[in-house]
Amino acid sequence: MSALERLATTIAARKRADPESSWTAKLLAKGAEKCAEKFGEEAIEAIIEAVKGDRAKLTAEAADVIYHLLVMLAARDVTLADVLAELERREGQSGIAEKASRG
Repeated sequence: MSALERLATTIAARKRADPESSWTAKLLAKGAEKCAEKFGEEAIEAIIEAVKGDRAKLTAEAADVIYHLLVMLAARDVTLADVLAELERREGQSGIAEKASRG
């Protein structure tokens, strides 16, 4: 199991945890909209670090983005396996063709 899969598993388990005992449970208890907002904040921070060119800070922010993406997905009952299956479906397809297939 990869670190990403372990993280997704931990986040899923936190859905049932006491919000007072877990940051992830606290985020999830605030609802999908708050989780999406937090994901957006982290994405903006990653963009800023990408523009600045600080590799270490971008790496740290990218990790935050991935964590908050997984939390947002969990808030809407979308699993990492769901996302990976979609990526596999798209594998080998040009980005232009994939975008066109979405209408």
